[in-house]
Amino acid sequence: MNERSETCDDDASNGGGAASKSRNSAAGAGEYFVPYPDQVLENVLENVLVFLTSRRDRNAVALVCKSWYRAEAYTRSDVFIGNCYAVAPRRVTGRFSRVRSVTIKGKPRFADFSLLPQDWGAHFSPWVSTMATAYRALEKIHLKRMSITDDDLAMVAHSFPNFKELVLVCCEGFGTSGLAVVASVCRRLRVLELIEDEVSDDEVDWISCFPVDAPTNLESLTFECVEASINFDSLEKLVARSPMLKKLRLNRYVTIGQLYRLIIRAPQLTHLGTGAFSPLEHLQVDNTGESDYISAFAACRSIVCLSGFREIAPEYLPAIIPLCSNITSLNLSYANITAEQLKPVIRHCHKLQVFWVLDSICDEGLQAVAETCKDLRELRVFPFDASENTVGPVSEVGLLAISLGCPKLRSILYFCQQMTNAAVIAMSKNCPDLVVFRLCIIGMYRPDHVTHEPMDEGFGAIVKNCKKLTRLAVSGLLTDRAFSYIGQYGKLVRTLSVAFAGDGDVGLKYILEGCTNLKKLEIRDSPFGDTGLRAGLHHFYNMRFVWMSSCRVTRDGCLDVARRLPRVVVEVFRRDQQEGGERGDFVDTLYMYRSLDGPRADAPRFVNIL
Repeated sequence: MNERSETCDDDASNGGGAASKSRNSAAGAGEYFVPYPDQVLENVLENVLVFLTSRRDRNAVALVCKSWYRAEAYTRSDVFIGNCYAVAPRRVTGRFSRVRSVTIKGKPRFADFSLLPQDWGAHFSPWVSTMATAYRALEKIHLKRMSITDDDLAMVAHSFPNFKELVLVCCEGFGTSGLAVVASVCRRLRVLELIEDEVSDDEVDWISCFPVDAPTNLESLTFECVEASINFDSLEKLVARSPMLKKLRLNRYVTIGQLYRLIIRAPQLTHLGTGAFSPLEHLQVDNTGESDYISAFAACRSIVCLSGFREIAPEYLPAIIPLCSNITSLNLSYANITAEQLKPVIRHCHKLQVFWVLDSICDEGLQAVAETCKDLRELRVFPFDASENTVGPVSEVGLLAISLGCPKLRSILYFCQQMTNAAVIAMSKNCPDLVVFRLCIIGMYRPDHVTHEPMDEGFGAIVKNCKKLTRLAVSGLLTDRAFSYIGQYGKLVRTLSVAFAGDGDVGLKYILEGCTNLKKLEIRDSPFGDTGLRAGLHHFYNMRFVWMSSCRVTRDGCLDVARRLPRVVVEVFRRDQQEGGERGDFVDTLYMYRSLDGPRADAPRFVNIL
C-alpha cells in the first residue's frame, strides 16, 4: 500500500469495460470543436486504458499525475477491495463511477481456523446500500469472508437490473430465503456460486424460485455447502432448461441416482460437483445399475473438473473412469478412500493438473499420483484426522515421491505429522517453479523426525531454490535461522503464515526487514514480541494486514505502533470473552491494517481499537 495514493491492492482492481465516448464532442452537427490539450490526452488515455487489465499496472498509472488519475478512474469497471475496512464504500463509489464488477474480502484468513469470533464484523450491508444508488449497472459481486443478510441479498436482487453473477466464498449470515429472492428476481443471472458458506435452512424451496417460463441464462450453479434438502424435481427441470449450464456442483442431499438423471440432461457440463455420490438410505433412489452410471459419465465428454464426492460409496468410484482421460482437476477432499480404491482411477488421469485429496490415500496413493500425473500443477493433501497424537498416513515419503514425479508442480498444501529436511530440500530442487509452498506439520515444534534437527534447512532450501515463491506457510521446529533464510531469499513472498515457530524477536525482525514485498503476515503461537513488531514500522503502510495471536506482544507495544503510524488501524481483542481476556501483559490477538478512512464504527465490544 502506498500512502501517496488511494489506489492500492486494498481498494482498487482490474480495469476494463468499453471505451468511453469523448465527453468533448460538438454540441451539434456541423460545429467545429477544438478541445484543450489536456482533454485530448484524457480522451486518448481513456481509449488506451481499457486494454490495461492488471490492477498493479492501473495503480501505477494512477500515480503519474492528476490527468492520468482521472482517466484511470473513469475507465475502471472492476474494483477489488482486499480489506473491507481499508476504505469506506463512499470513497470507492465517489472515485470509480462506471463499475460493473466488485470483489470484496472481509475477515482475515485465520477466521477459517476459528481464531476469530463470528460476530467480529465484515458486514456487507454498508457496501450494498452505497452501491445500490451509485452502481445501477453493476453485474457481478464476489465476496469472501463477509457477513451477509437476507436483506442484503434482496437489495442486490432489486437494485441491479442487469445483475448476472454472485459468488460467495466462506460467507455467513444468510439463508435460503435470501437465495430465493435472488433466484426469482435476477432474471439475467448467469452465475450463482456458494462455496464453503454457512447457509441457514429457512425451509424455503429456493431452487423452485428460478423462472420457469423460459430457458435460463445459467452458466454456473454451485451449492455444495448448503446443508438443506432441495426440491430435486425443480432442480432437474432447471437443469433441463439451462442449455448454457457448464458448471454444476451439488450438495450432499443429491444422491448418485439423482446425479445420473441430471448428467443425462446436461451432457454439455464441464465442471461437475457430484453431491453425495452414494445412495442415501432416507431418500428414494433409482434402481439404476452401475453400468448405466458408467455409460452416463462416458457421455459427458466435456467434463474437465470433478469435485464433491460427499458421503462417498467407494464401490461407485470406478464409474468416473470414462472421464479420467480428460479431466484436469479432481477434488476428492471429502472422500475417505484408500490407496487401493484410488489407484484404478488415478492411473487414467494423465492430464490432471489440480488434485485435492484426503491423507487417507497414504504415501502409497501419493506415489501412484506421482507415477501418472506428470502434468500436475497444484496438490492439496488434507488431514482426515488432525489429532496430534496419531502417526499420520502421509509423510516425507509421499512428498518426495511427488517432487520426483511431478516436476511442473507450482502449488502445494501438505498436512502431515512428520517430515524431514531431506524431503523438503529435494522438493525445492525437483520443483524449482513452486509459487506456493505450504507445509503444515500437525503438532507443536516437531523437528526432522529422522535427525531430530530443526526444520530450518528444509525451509531455507525452499526460499533459496524456488525463485518464484510468493506464498509460504512454515511449521515444525524452527529457529531464527529459518527466518533469516526467509528474510534473505524470500524477496517475492507476499503472504507468510507462521505457527508454533521461532526463538524470539530476531526472527520476526528478519522477516519484516528482509521480505520487501510482504503484504499479508499471519502468526500464531510464536514467541515474537514488541521488539520484533517495531521492526516493521517502516513497512506496515505497504502491507494489507498483520495478524498475531498468542504471541508476546503487549498492549503498550501495540499502542506505540498505533501512535507512530496514524493511518494504521490497530485492533486488539480476545477470541473467547469467557477466557478472561488478555494473557497477563500480552494481548491475546493483534490485527492491524492500513485504512484510508480511519477506525471502523462497527467494532464489537470485545474489539479494542487503539
